[in-house]
This record gives sequence, C-alpha cells and structure tokens, in this order.
Amino acid sequence: MTALPNCPECNSRYTYEDGSLFICPECAHEWSQEAGTEETDAFIVKDSNGNILQDGDSVTVIKDLKVKGASNPVKQGTKVKNIRLVDSDHNIDCKIDGFGAMKLKSEFVKKI
Repeated sequence: MTALPNCPECNSRYTYEDGSLFICPECAHEWSQEAGTEETDAFIVKDSNGNILQDGDSVTVIKDLKVKGASNPVKQGTKVKNIRLVDSDHNIDCKIDGFGAMKLKSEFVKKI
C-alpha cells in the first residue's frame, strides 16, 4: 500500500483517495493527485511604484509614518537598508536608525 500525502491545508494524516482526488475528512479539502505536493505559491511583494522587492533590498519611505509609542514619526525620505520580506499584513521587516526593529507595509516605500 502506498502512503498517501498529508492534507496541505490542515496537515491531517487521514486523507483518502476518491477517483483522481485526495480528500481530507477533517477539513473537507480536496486536491488532485497530479498537483501532489508541487503546490508552490509565488510570494511577490511590490513597492508603491510596482517594482518587485527582494530580501536585502534598500528602500525609501515615501510619506511620514506615525509610530505607536514613539514621539516622532518616521520621516519621508528615510532610507531603510537590508529589508526582509514576510507573508503578513506588514510585509517588510527592517531596522530603522533611531527607531529599531519594525514592520512596514510595502505600499509606503519605494525601491532605491
């Protein structure tokens, strides 16, 4: 007997075959056998001008951004080096001089 893959949605091990589909009884997710585990979603982050950002890029803040707990905002034109991209609402992790580590939205920066 061949081992069936775990569910890609909930990681359940109780999947079963139904014709050409795999089915998860716990979350009711269905996927085809051809897709298997080759499902890769391309994670693309774009700046305010539509340029594609990558880890390690340098960006510039395009408008003053208020920071909770800080007395001063991050000023327009602030350069941020060596960004990291993450899959969340605020999709840029970075360190800004004078503020420390923070998360930014890509819509408020442009690539240098």
